[in-house]
Amino acid sequence: MNRMIPVSVDYAKAGVPAPADPATLNLMILPHQEDITLHPERPMVIVVPGGAYAFCSNREAEAIALKFLAEGIHAAVLRYSVAPNRFPAAALELAWSIRYCRAHAEEWHVRPDAISILGFSAGGHLTGTVGTLWQDPLFEKVLGKDVSWRPDTQLLCYPVLTLGEFTHVGSRENLLGTPEDPDNQLDKTEALSLETRVTSQTPPTFLWHTAEDPAVPVENSLMYASACRRCGVPFELHIFERGGHGLSTCQELTSRQESETVPDNTVWVPLAVRFILRHWQQN
Repeated sequence: MNRMIPVSVDYAKAGVPAPADPATLNLMILPHQEDITLHPERPMVIVVPGGAYAFCSNREAEAIALKFLAEGIHAAVLRYSVAPNRFPAAALELAWSIRYCRAHAEEWHVRPDAISILGFSAGGHLTGTVGTLWQDPLFEKVLGKDVSWRPDTQLLCYPVLTLGEFTHVGSRENLLGTPEDPDNQLDKTEALSLETRVTSQTPPTFLWHTAEDPAVPVENSLMYASACRRCGVPFELHIFERGGHGLSTCQELTSRQESETVPDNTVWVPLAVRFILRHWQQN
């Protein structure tokens, strides 16, 4: 099944305006095969593209979802609200998407306890926001509490996670505004520096980054992984020596230029697949 659905969030309950361009969730559900009886219910991953909270990168969308579909993992791609929309619009959209997929798990043959979220760059910050702050009362206020929006695992790909010294300034400004903006939300900078918000309730976390990343410093992943370690959160961290930012699959398939084709780093995909499957099988 492949279906594009509108994301239906009651933004008024959060005190923010509804976006002019509605968010969408592109569902890519594997067909149910009656003669596959060993594990008829499969895990699912929601892909969250990057784009500095200014746009949603097509390079980190369906091409990623197809990689996981090929491994027997249902997928969806969230195209969320970006600037001039600000926090918490996109976070509510991702939480709604998790809840929606879980509510339809039986119909789609999805394991309701094996729904992952996978984000790139600023989409990594969005993914980490829901994964780390899922217990914030705002989510229950807007979404209700009949179906959980907590992800079972989160996968963070060269993510923006801190909004402090090592942040990507453009992402922070698009999310919260600048000092010159009369309606900025810069008072939320510390609260949305996610390395400071990890708790024992944060879901198991997979991270990968490159040491050379010139746009989003590797410290983002290092600090978050350290916070997971302190709080006893299961995590897996991969730092690759070579490569810049925005590598997506690290293959020609998603590259804009030769420097984005980094064969040594393509292993992140099978590693991420194994991470999802391992935690699904443990459940």
